[in-house]
Amino acid sequence: MSETKVENGQITEYMGKRVFDFMRWRKLAAAISIVMVVASLAALVMNGLKFGLDFTGGTQIEVGYEVPPRIEEVRTQLVSAGYEGATVVNFGSDHELLIKLPPAVAEAQTQVRARDEKATQSIGDKVVAVLGQGSEGDVELRRVEMVGPQIGEELRDDGGLGMLFALAVVMAYVALRFQYKFSVGAVAALAHDVVIVLGFFALLQLDFDLTVLAAVLAVIGYSLNDTIVVADRIRENFRKVRKADSAEIINISISQTLGRTFMTSFTTLLVLWALQFFGGELIHNFSLALIVGVVVGTYSSVYVAANVLMAMHITKEDLMPPVKEGAELEEMP
Repeated sequence: MSETKVENGQITEYMGKRVFDFMRWRKLAAAISIVMVVASLAALVMNGLKFGLDFTGGTQIEVGYEVPPRIEEVRTQLVSAGYEGATVVNFGSDHELLIKLPPAVAEAQTQVRARDEKATQSIGDKVVAVLGQGSEGDVELRRVEMVGPQIGEELRDDGGLGMLFALAVVMAYVALRFQYKFSVGAVAALAHDVVIVLGFFALLQLDFDLTVLAAVLAVIGYSLNDTIVVADRIRENFRKVRKADSAEIINISISQTLGRTFMTSFTTLLVLWALQFFGGELIHNFSLALIVGVVVGTYSSVYVAANVLMAMHITKEDLMPPVKEGAELEEMP
């Protein structure tokens, strides 16, 4: 322990690197996490997720303009024509728009079955006719697609099962690679991140579509990667550092990986901010979900997973390699 510096009974430096007392604030961090999770669950119960066309079904229409339109004016035109709840975003360029109509609006306008191809084409022609009245140039119908409510419901259910399956696989992987206490901590951190991201979207009533679901799954992968790095260092230090308790070893491990965690999160956020401000409305919610997930995931890797290990009383004995039967007899002369 000659390379360890101790002040007031607390390790402040290990192998030339400063050790921060993260576990000193673990109770406060646990309280913050509980508040955020409870608030997110409350938002999900009271507001629910505002599912997009991918999950609810509806009609998706792509139109091309000769003269770039103003999105607000297009929305006003659609509402005036009876297409309330329509979503309008730029698609590809300023000359192209993607219009999404809720299933109730599409059904009311067509007054026929949702899977009727002629009806789908009819509603596309009607929308183009409405938009052409207030446009300086020609408006061209590029594409019309319809998503039935049954397909949307299947996508929603499959997406939820996919997230649950991902958490189960993660728990099994971490338990096999490390120890079951680490797997509980990892899954708790991932569930914490997913619930907060979903609660954020429920609270603000932002559209939740397949792109956001993909972002949530990406958050699971990102947070898991960070948690695995910290867990690997904790396991290594439990076997390496002898005169230290569990809290001190966790502090050493998090401090050693802090630089890597910060730089990874910072560079990832730079890319996500660029997508948020310059990527257009089509991927706005996708990048926003990832931004929230990366921030919360970085926090959970430090405090949630480590807090669970402390609560489960992780010890050196939990991480010592098992002694093979008969090994002691073999070592005797």
